[in-house]
Amino acid sequence: MATATSHWLLKSEPDCYGFDHLVREGETLWDGVRNAQAANNLKAMAVGDPVLFYHSGAHPSVVGLAEVTASAFPDPGDATGRFVAVRVRPMRALPRPVPLSVIKADPSLAQMALVRQGRLSVTPVSAEEWARILQLAQA
Repeated sequence: MATATSHWLLKSEPDCYGFDHLVREGETLWDGVRNAQAANNLKAMAVGDPVLFYHSGAHPSVVGLAEVTASAFPDPGDATGRFVAVRVRPMRALPRPVPLSVIKADPSLAQMALVRQGRLSVTPVSAEEWARILQLAQA
């Protein structure tokens, strides 16, 4: 069972749904995840869990912080009933985006799921990885 100390990373194409969209909306349904491993990660999320918001695409970077506001429930867009969605709200933009190239170059982040399983759209983040990303965002 997930606890409030679990940390996560959610990926999105900024042209499709970027952090600015989340800020404007104030909260969103995080749905449409069809990869089984990513879906299992959604199922493990709990209300209050912090989230790194990651922009994929041309300039891949961690750009903001969000928070889970509703734990997993059936994805309304999934007719099969196999997949789930969560709700998230923005917390704040990072002072400085943390590019994927910086993350990959940092030895302390070598085991981060974002680096090891780059195609997953929902990944866990350890407390140490979380702290390091926030430290890099301040630089």
